[in-house]
Amino acid sequence: MKAFRLLSRTKLYWGLLLICLIGALTSPHTSSGNNIFMSYANLTDVLRQVSITGLVATGMTMVILLGGIDLSVGSVMGFSTVICAMLLTKPGWTAASAMGVPAATFVSGAAIALATRFMFRGLARGRDVSAGRRPEIALSPQRSLWIPALLGFLGAMAVAWWTASQAPLKFGVIGVLLVAPCLAMLLGAINGVLIVAGRLQPFIVTLAMMVSALGIARLTAGQDNAVVPVYTGTNATEAFELLRSMLWGVLPVPSVFFLAAIVLFGAILRFTTFGRYAYAIGGNVEAAKLSGVKVAQVQLTAYLLSGLLAGIAGVLFVAQYRQGKPDAGAGLELDAIAAVVIGGTSLMGGRGGLAGTFVGVLIFGLLSDILQLQNIDSNVQLLMKGLIIVCTVLVQEQNFGQLIARWRFSRSQEPIADPKTADSDRLPSAAKAQFAREDLDEAS
Repeated sequence: MKAFRLLSRTKLYWGLLLICLIGALTSPHTSSGNNIFMSYANLTDVLRQVSITGLVATGMTMVILLGGIDLSVGSVMGFSTVICAMLLTKPGWTAASAMGVPAATFVSGAAIALATRFMFRGLARGRDVSAGRRPEIALSPQRSLWIPALLGFLGAMAVAWWTASQAPLKFGVIGVLLVAPCLAMLLGAINGVLIVAGRLQPFIVTLAMMVSALGIARLTAGQDNAVVPVYTGTNATEAFELLRSMLWGVLPVPSVFFLAAIVLFGAILRFTTFGRYAYAIGGNVEAAKLSGVKVAQVQLTAYLLSGLLAGIAGVLFVAQYRQGKPDAGAGLELDAIAAVVIGGTSLMGGRGGLAGTFVGVLIFGLLSDILQLQNIDSNVQLLMKGLIIVCTVLVQEQNFGQLIARWRFSRSQEPIADPKTADSDRLPSAAKAQFAREDLDEAS
């Protein structure tokens, strides 16, 4: 049974290896005999294609770990593509710049102030070397309020001046990477506030935001601009081409953003207090509240980060496809949820992680690549993806070793002649004890 437990814990990685093996065996070959699927160009192209979904799935993982859901990420990403494309191509104070400059100013100032206060609390906690339970850190008004507020105000004024100076002309790469994610983060903040303060269900709130963000994106683009084209070197800065290029000829730049997000937020979930609180809230929110966890702050932060990553994905979409579309993210939330669930994160919360999400995104991307190389009909591809998602989730949610044990027990159980005998009750009790031990092993 130890082999089955090991297989159960590593089944996701074996699934990825199986997908790669199937792709290599069924791949067509070039005229020179090279395997197309295993070629470096094809693999990097797959990584480029899954990066946008992967960024959104990274934020979705943190939300689902808390037991929530975010259905608005697709529309938020589409809104970000419109903002990014308009900032790049339309000079002057347009609807995009009129919303983007104040958003970047507010978010930057708040981020600087909070980071400063967090640093002061960390330094105060570092000086506290008393044994036993540490007392609550009480900062002076200067360190807790006035200095962070002053630094936040100065930072906000600097960002406001810099972004406003770009509006009469056209925004550059750094400008759109700042403004579009900040606007998306504000939409994520609205989700978080309504869920935390309004005590509404995440499904309802994010569903309303999904519709609202799509409407805002269409109003921003205008009735005659269903698609905002971006041509680097003509109506947009040529430097924007950097976001779709190969970094040192090794990795696509979008994949660098994706890998950086996986590493950064994976480390946050694993090694920081925020990560421990996220798992605790997802496991039992009432117990987390009674333990002193600030549930509202953690939930709000998760939706903020989800919006931020959707905004970055929107900028990368514009760089990849050279257009901004209000419906660019249609269905993206479902792809992100599928990748997260395939990666082993439970929709009930409290179990999973970004390592599994990374593998789930790769499985999704490689599967699509295999089907395209085989020239499978697009409708058949959707059907096969749906079946694979169901089968994968069934294996993920059910312990593989437990399924094997149940199968072995059902095969070895003999028909019961007399239900009043002691032997008739002994087998089910032993089986239940075996299943309980396996559940404990899997949970640990």
